[in-house]
Amino acid sequence: MAEIVLGIWTTHGPQLSTTPEQWMLRVTADRGRKHWFKGTMYPFDELVQMRRNENLIERSSLEARTRNHAACQAAIARLAAIWKEINPDVCVVFGNDQRELMLPELQPAYTVYCGETFWNGPLAKERQAELPPGIVEAEWANRPKERTEYRALPDLAALLIERGLDQGWDFAASSEWPLHPSPHHHVGTPHAFAYILRRVMEDRAVPMLPIITNTFFPPNQPRPWRCFALGELVFSVLKEWKRDVRVAVFGSGGMTHFVINEEFDHALINAIRGRDAAFLKAVSPKLMKDGTSELLNWISASGCLFQTSLSGDLIDYVPCYRTEAGTGTAQGFIVWK
Repeated sequence: MAEIVLGIWTTHGPQLSTTPEQWMLRVTADRGRKHWFKGTMYPFDELVQMRRNENLIERSSLEARTRNHAACQAAIARLAAIWKEINPDVCVVFGNDQRELMLPELQPAYTVYCGETFWNGPLAKERQAELPPGIVEAEWANRPKERTEYRALPDLAALLIERGLDQGWDFAASSEWPLHPSPHHHVGTPHAFAYILRRVMEDRAVPMLPIITNTFFPPNQPRPWRCFALGELVFSVLKEWKRDVRVAVFGSGGMTHFVINEEFDHALINAIRGRDAAFLKAVSPKLMKDGTSELLNWISASGCLFQTSLSGDLIDYVPCYRTEAGTGTAQGFIVWK
């Protein structure tokens, strides 16, 4: 019988894998668009005025960015050490896709990967050119130097799809990553999963079940209560799965970005600490916008891990500001074992 032995909630964004100086490559984009913050969209300059009493100029200084970068690297190293210590046999990863595989022409709410293997590898220069500044610099953390095949878990995927159909879940199924012609910016594994393979597992990969949730793109972003229910379904399927393996479960993404909301981040962390399913299921979809929407993956992982006897706590929470408007990414790392 499969046994869940490790639970990890972790951010995965480019600020974790770029230098404090490179964080500022995203500022032009920050200034040129509106941002969601606490359920409402604001222009950059309006956010600056709204948040002028939060000391964000100092909190986004090079000194602060350098300190926060070091804290994040220490937390990632701790995750990697725990991964190596527990040494699970397989893993389930709740992640998302950012137009890497799924295009507007066909955008499932949930996709279960059911192939025997999946792959990742370096990005050709013409495709790198399609990535914006501050993103391309982080690609080393999402890609091996050579094309690499990873083992998947097709039997677990098949059981999840079957039990899902029994209970009213109509998953999309993928047996291989879609390959879009250049100049599309991506080939291989979406970064929500590749980051786990590269930086947490440090390329000591085990077979993975990738579950892709459309967190980012309207109109079919799942509700938080539905994501929690997905985690509960995965737990029940793992209990039924007739393989004697030790399983790790990941929630990949978040925390609040592209504008940081520390109040919401701490509320969500406290809900995980307290196994507060009611809070997680009742989160307003208005708060799950832009990159913050990746916290739906954390909610799915919680739906699974709350059913276990695992325990643990926050390794670190690091709000990585890059401007006086509060833009940046809040980084969070939680482990249960």
